[in-house]
Amino acid sequence: MTESPPGRADAATAGSLVLGAMIACAAVGFGLGSLVGLAVPLGLAGLFLGLGVGLALVYARYRRI
Repeated sequence: MTESPPGRADAATAGSLVLGAMIACAAVGFGLGSLVGLAVPLGLAGLFLGLGVGLALVYARYRRI
């Protein structure tokens, strides 16, 4: 059997994975930062860390395509 090429639903899922990981990591960073008085810097660090996590999730899910 041949696999069909990725469609719009796959692209939307990949984007949602990246965005969700970014928001989740930013929220965790902001929450931990608010405990130590560095909410904004740790929130931004979490945001950028979430970008890497999200891209790793997308790669792990769609590497066979």
